[in-house]
Amino acid sequence: MRDLKSYVKNGHDCWVRDILFIVILLGVPFLQFLGSIPLIDPDEGRYAEIPREMLERWDFITPTLNYVHYFEKPPLLYWLNAASIQLFGQNEFAARLPSALCGLATVLATYVIARRLYDRRTALISALILATSAGFVLQSRIILTDMLLTFCLTAALGAFIIAASQEKHRDKSLPWHIFYLFSALAVLAKGLIGIVFPAGIIFFYLLLGHEWRVLKRMRLLSGLLLFMAVSAPWFIAVSLRNPEFARFFFIHEHFERFTSTVHGRSQPLWFFIPVLAGTMLPWSFFIPGALRRAWRNRHHEGLPGLFLLIWSVLIFLFFSKSGSKLVPYLLPIFPPLAIMISNRLCALLEGRGREIKLAAILLGATLILLGCGAIGYTNLAQLADLLSELIPALSDHLKQFVTHAPAISITAGIIIGALFLLQGAVLLASAGWNPIRIVVVLCLASFLLEILIPRLVMESIASAESPRDLALKVRELAGAESRIVTFGPMQAVSWYTGRRIMVTGDPDELSFGSKQGDQTAWFPDQTALLRMWSGPDQVLLILKKHEFEALSPKLKPRAKTVMESGRRLLISNR
Repeated sequence: MRDLKSYVKNGHDCWVRDILFIVILLGVPFLQFLGSIPLIDPDEGRYAEIPREMLERWDFITPTLNYVHYFEKPPLLYWLNAASIQLFGQNEFAARLPSALCGLATVLATYVIARRLYDRRTALISALILATSAGFVLQSRIILTDMLLTFCLTAALGAFIIAASQEKHRDKSLPWHIFYLFSALAVLAKGLIGIVFPAGIIFFYLLLGHEWRVLKRMRLLSGLLLFMAVSAPWFIAVSLRNPEFARFFFIHEHFERFTSTVHGRSQPLWFFIPVLAGTMLPWSFFIPGALRRAWRNRHHEGLPGLFLLIWSVLIFLFFSKSGSKLVPYLLPIFPPLAIMISNRLCALLEGRGREIKLAAILLGATLILLGCGAIGYTNLAQLADLLSELIPALSDHLKQFVTHAPAISITAGIIIGALFLLQGAVLLASAGWNPIRIVVVLCLASFLLEILIPRLVMESIASAESPRDLALKVRELAGAESRIVTFGPMQAVSWYTGRRIMVTGDPDELSFGSKQGDQTAWFPDQTALLRMWSGPDQVLLILKKHEFEALSPKLKPRAKTVMESGRRLLISNR
């Protein structure tokens, strides 16, 4: 253990060695098996299909989804995914690669920031914490705009605090311009939030840290010119081509999303507390102490800790107040939290770690419960029956939960459960006297979990949620005149078939595009669907089983079930 402590603490010229360690070893959970799991709707189907259509139409200004205008997000992720598909072909690996690389790049950025602000040991442990936070890694393997935003914000805010921490006589312009560049890219990744967060975080840092003199060093003129040169051209071009873009994007997708529940994603104010606790396991139990230490020592250890604290808390509070809440929204606070946790743990490595005794005990007990739960999950149906007998009022809820819960094998449950139990047992045994052992065991066990979960768990979830098998069957059966219909949007069907799909029922995220021009032929209501079903052309309809039960009595001729996959069916009128 002493050799490990000495290795990570010493050395000023080990940048290349550390970066290779991060890329080669820590990169494994980010990149393994990316192409072995089918695309999961709605997010993955959407963010794969839009760039596919861009390449097909060779139009990189106006995004379309199922061939109707789609203006909910800026284009940076679409461009990256389109480039990946062009290089590696139309497959799941190519579609997921940019998001996975953004996750890995965020780990690298976290290492660089922590090393510039603190030391090599803090930097390496920061990278390890982030790369072994299961929720962070697993979300990087899904096609999301949030991971790209997280990388851009991390690079921008990291460049700012590195530049602000420079001695005045050594002040260099490069970090400042990196800040403006990545702020602009954050805007192209997810809109105005890419500048709102940096501006708000910097304002409170200058205010609480009494650092207003930093404004004089920020290269405001050249920096703002760079920001506009990178971020503005696409917004101008898309607005000129599509006059309806500006109101929808800036009013509906920003103001209304934050201030109302128009998107149907309302959650209670405390929603992100359990989300953060779960997605940053096993490190989330050390967050309160790390935040407390950063605030307590803001005057003793310099201002970087205050900046990291504001970075984390402001984003957390912003989304907690928002009327729209989704799990990935918290991803941008993972890097500063990882650095603050690492800084606190490093301060304890020389001692016996009594400061984290309570957190270690609580985490150990939680991990043991999770281990028992993972092993017991393989007997979920029997457990549900037992609980239903004991508490009859829960019977219907338990039945519904068992019906929709993803299935995992007994082997998977035992392996995952054993790793949780191992972590829990070591934490309970080491709490308060051996922080090095705690860090090593948590990192190793979490690393193994991240390698195993995509194979043991994610494949079964994807099989239940992805329409890939049905879409491939449709591609095999459909002729030129066949009508392909989905009950509600299923963007992965367009991806796998390479064709425009009719959408019946609620158009959901396609509502805006469905109203641009005359799109009624592509969005049939139930009356039009039934008329088409009884017509001369072949109709292939993909829908969920409960939707089929409601629609089946109205279908004339009687529907033929072609294929079943997960919770969906493929039916035909021929």
